[in-house]
Amino acid sequence: MDALPTPLRFDIVSLFPDFFTSPLSSGLLGRALKRQIAAVQVTNPRDFTTDKHHKVDDIPYGGGVGMVMKPEPIFAAVESLPQCPRRAVILMTPQGQTMNQPLFRELSTEFDQLVIICGHYEGVDERVLNLVTQEVSLGDFVLTCGEIPALALLNGVIRLLPGTVGKADSLKYESFETDLLDYPQYTRPAQFRQWPVPEVLTSGDHGAIARWRQQQQIERTRQRRPDLFERWQQSSAKTENRADQ
Repeated sequence: MDALPTPLRFDIVSLFPDFFTSPLSSGLLGRALKRQIAAVQVTNPRDFTTDKHHKVDDIPYGGGVGMVMKPEPIFAAVESLPQCPRRAVILMTPQGQTMNQPLFRELSTEFDQLVIICGHYEGVDERVLNLVTQEVSLGDFVLTCGEIPALALLNGVIRLLPGTVGKADSLKYESFETDLLDYPQYTRPAQFRQWPVPEVLTSGDHGAIARWRQQQQIERTRQRRPDLFERWQQSSAKTENRADQ
C-alpha cells in the first residue's frame, strides 16, 4: 500500500486562537483537516511571556499612537515550533505582497510548513522580520488583526492541495488561473423571472459551449479587469509566437 502523503503543516502564531475554531472545523477546510490533507496548529505568543501580566505589547519608541507587539514572545513562539525542511515564515502585514493565485500555488507546492504570524495593534517590532521569510497582505487596506488575512491564506492554499476539491479539473478553469476571469454560471430553473439561461448552455453542443464560455471569459476580463486582460493578451501572443517557431 502506498504511504499517505505528509500533510502540509500550518503553524499560526496568534493572540486569538479561538478565531480559527469554527472555520477550521467546518466546510472545505474542516474536511481537508479531517482527511489529513493539511494540519493546522495555533500557538499563542502570550504563553511565552515571562512577566506576571503576560504583556505582549508596549508603547513605540519615538512616540506615536497605539501599541506595538513585542519581539520576545513572537520569537519564543516561533522558535518553539518543530521545523520542517522546506519552511516559510510569513508575516501578515499591509506592507507585504498582495495575495494572488500564483502565490497560493507556490505555497501549496514548494513548502512542507507555513508559519503564519498574525500582527495586531500598530504592528510588530521591526526586529521580528529577522524571523520572517515573506510578508503577505490581503490588499491595500488595514484590518484590526492579522487573523482575517491568515484565514484567507489558509483557505486559498489548502483548496489547491490534492484531494481537497472533489473534482481537481475544476481548479483549472477558475478565475485567475489563466489570467482570465471565470465564465458565467447557471443552474436550474432554465427560466427565472425574466432571465432565461443562454440557449447555448442547453443545446448539448459541447464545442459551442466551450467556445461561448471562453468568449465570455475574454469579454468579462476585458470589461472588469483591463490589467488582467492586457496580461492575458501578452501571454497569448508569446504562446502563439512559440508555436510559429
